[in-house]
Amino acid sequence: MSASGGTKAIVAALAANLAIAVAKFVAFLFSGSSSMLAESVHSLADSGNQGLLLLGGKKAQREATPQHPFGYGRERYIYAFLVSIVLFSVGGMFAIYEGYEKIKHPHEIEAWYWPVGVLVFAIIAEGFSFRTAIAESNQTRGKLSWTQFVRRAKAPELPVVLLEDFGALVGLVLALGGVGLALATGDGVWDGIGTLCIGILLIAIAIVLAAETKSLLLGEAAGVEDVEKIHASVVDGDTVTRVIHMRTLHLGPEELLVAAKIAVRAEETAAEVAEAINAAEHRIREAVPIARVIYLEPDIYDESAAAAGINPGKAPGGPTPSDDAPTKSGH
Repeated sequence: MSASGGTKAIVAALAANLAIAVAKFVAFLFSGSSSMLAESVHSLADSGNQGLLLLGGKKAQREATPQHPFGYGRERYIYAFLVSIVLFSVGGMFAIYEGYEKIKHPHEIEAWYWPVGVLVFAIIAEGFSFRTAIAESNQTRGKLSWTQFVRRAKAPELPVVLLEDFGALVGLVLALGGVGLALATGDGVWDGIGTLCIGILLIAIAIVLAAETKSLLLGEAAGVEDVEKIHASVVDGDTVTRVIHMRTLHLGPEELLVAAKIAVRAEETAAEVAEAINAAEHRIREAVPIARVIYLEPDIYDESAAAAGINPGKAPGGPTPSDDAPTKSGH
C-alpha cells in the first residue's frame, strides 16, 4: 500500500484498538458492565477492520494477469466495504442486543473504578490514534472540508480509519455517560441505554462507509482538478484541436484509466496523428501521474454536423463538446 493509503494511521489504530479491547474486556469481567462488553467487542471489531485494510492493501499490489488485465487495485475498495459489514454486524448489532438485554434485565455495576479507569485510558489511546489519522489525512486533504474529503477520497483507508476513530471516541463518551449515570442513580438501565446508543452510532457509521465504498466499487471518475488537467493536456492546438468526449475511471486509488475521442485536422497524415497521440499521452501522464492506462481515438470533427446532432465523433447518448467540461465530482 502506498503512503497515501494511510498505512501509518492504520497501524496506529490497530495498536490502540488491540490494547483497548483487552483493557475493556478485563473491566467487563470485574464490573459486569454491558457498556464495557459492547465497547470491547467494538474495539475487537475495529482491530479486525484494520487488519482487513492492511490485507486489502497488500493484495492490491499484485501484478496484472491475463484474467485481470487492469490489475487488482480495487481490492482495497472490496476490503473497505467488508469493514462496513463487520462494523454493522459485529459492532453495531451486538451492541444493540446487549443494550436491549441490559435494559430488560438491569443490574448494578460492580467495581466501578475498573470501567471508569479503562474508559479514560481508552479515550486517551483513541485520541492518539485519531490525531494520527487527522495528520495523515491533512497531507492529502488540501482545501477540502472533512465531509468533502470523506466523500471524494479515492483511497478508502483514511476515511475508514477517520470514521472508525471518531465513532470510537463518541462511543467511549457514551459508555462513560452510561456507566456514570448507572453509578450515580444505582440503576443499571442507564448502562444499557449507553450500550444501545453505541450500537446505533456504529450502525450509522457503517451505513455511511458502505455507501461511500459502494460508489468506489461501482467505479468513479477522476476528480474535477484531474479532469481539467487531462483536458488541457490533450489539446495541443495544432494536430489535436479538441476533446470530442472523454471518460475517466479509477481502476484503483492510484491508477486511472483515460479514454477519449479527440479531434484531429483532416489534412494530417497517419504518422502525424500517431505522433500527436503519443505526445498527448506523455503530457497527460506528466500532468496526472496516476493516469497509467490511456486510450485516445482520433476522429475528424465537423462542427456543423455536431450542431445538427449527426457528428460521428459524438458519443451515443453522451455530451456534446460544449457539455464536455468537467462537472463537480462526488459519491
